[in-house]
Amino acid sequence: MVNGIINVYKERGYTSHDVVAKLRGILKQKKIGHTGTLDPEAEGVLPVCLGKATKLCDLLAGHDKVYEAVMLLGQSTDTQDTTGTVLESAPVTASEEEVREAVLSFEGPYEQIPPMYSALKVNGQKLCDLARAGKEVERKARPVVIHEITILEMDLPRVKMRIHCSSGTYIRTLCHDIGEKLGCHGCMDKLLRTRVERFCVEDSLTLSQIETIRDEERLEEIIIPIDRMFDEEPAVHLNEELSKAAHNGNALPLGVSESKPAAGQKIRVYDADGAFVGLYQYEKERDRQHFRLLKMFYEK
Repeated sequence: MVNGIINVYKERGYTSHDVVAKLRGILKQKKIGHTGTLDPEAEGVLPVCLGKATKLCDLLAGHDKVYEAVMLLGQSTDTQDTTGTVLESAPVTASEEEVREAVLSFEGPYEQIPPMYSALKVNGQKLCDLARAGKEVERKARPVVIHEITILEMDLPRVKMRIHCSSGTYIRTLCHDIGEKLGCHGCMDKLLRTRVERFCVEDSLTLSQIETIRDEERLEEIIIPIDRMFDEEPAVHLNEELSKAAHNGNALPLGVSESKPAAGQKIRVYDADGAFVGLYQYEKERDRQHFRLLKMFYEK
């Protein structure tokens, strides 16, 4: 079984689940998971976790992301993008400067109401399934953060933007909300995800490229080892005795670290054979100090 992460370029027309299904066929293994849904019409970076790396899916999904999006002003749709049914239209009378001010006003913390056409669940049902059935339910606003918006091009009614945002941000909804603030409505026309954590679009590979690399028996060149995802944390190598404790998920004594750990300090732990065991975190409980297992990647 292959273990690690591949930086996949999700092409337009594929769902994130399609990518996983096709990779299962290409790599001939079932244990594969993606790290965050991209809409079928969106393109770009989709880190895919293989084998033991599927334990990383939730961790990667929570990282900031960077997108390039084209917003179309002048109309709103039921899906908040141009694939949906137009609900309202209005002339775009705002000047470029007024549009710029409205766009940049969304930088910072922002309460965003998720769109009906999304995979979020309410009472166990996906919002998109309810939307397709013609039902609309109340959604609570969720806090997101727009770290930075850069306007790349403006040719009204279209505006091309680069958006660095927190996990959970819907760019479709951002476009909709900007349009509402301008009083002319808005929706998303195009979306390209250019970065997730360390994964950049320049390094991503299409499914056909991955298939070619598999045929050339070069897969190890494109699969990122699991421990590389924690390379900012200090590495700790255990002796035989402590390796057995770590293999069982037991806490490790403070002495495994060469330096005094700070509160919440994480360490990468390797056993006596050099195999990556998992991620541990320093904890202090009354008079006891130790490293507690956060995520286990060792399999016997």
